[in-house]
Amino acid sequence: MFSGLIAYSGRVESALRDERGGMRLLVECEGVERERPEVKDSIAVNGVCLTATEILGNRIAFDVVPESIERSTLGSLVPGERVNLEYSLRVGDRMGGHFVYAHVDARARVIARTPEGQGERMRIERPARLADGIVEKGYIAVDGVSLTVAATGKDWFELALIPETLARTTLGSRSVGSAVNVEIDPIARYVAAALGERR
Repeated sequence: MFSGLIAYSGRVESALRDERGGMRLLVECEGVERERPEVKDSIAVNGVCLTATEILGNRIAFDVVPESIERSTLGSLVPGERVNLEYSLRVGDRMGGHFVYAHVDARARVIARTPEGQGERMRIERPARLADGIVEKGYIAVDGVSLTVAATGKDWFELALIPETLARTTLGSRSVGSAVNVEIDPIARYVAAALGERR
């Protein structure tokens, strides 16, 4: 379980695909000394929950299975690329974001970026199968960042990004046309599934 509040970043050292369709991801990670992760711990990388398989100083290795590659943007990571990093919540941690499972629902494209006040509006495509779970003023995680949906349209939704989010996370460098990981609010996911079964 995660909060979607990104305190750390990482940098991809290698992303090696294998013949079975998976990938071994090695990330140089901030926060290793403070968080003291162990092999078997869950860590969210760009909003995708991965299990640490090896700790090599400040570098952490992960095995990424085909399902995670298919559903997220992890398969397109390249050495040197910056990623959002969140270590899993501990009992008693302050909860300032929203509950994030880091089980990415889909990839979506950034449609537009527009300056607004001190920050920026980001418009992202709204995947049709997730439409019921993306509502104005509802929670959403984009690349693992806990955010509030500012507005929605038939095939898009918008985020109002503050300067802190733009500076601290990868959202500040996401260009129009680039892909992001989207996870709808876990409660919305279950409500949408329940309503879908009644239709």
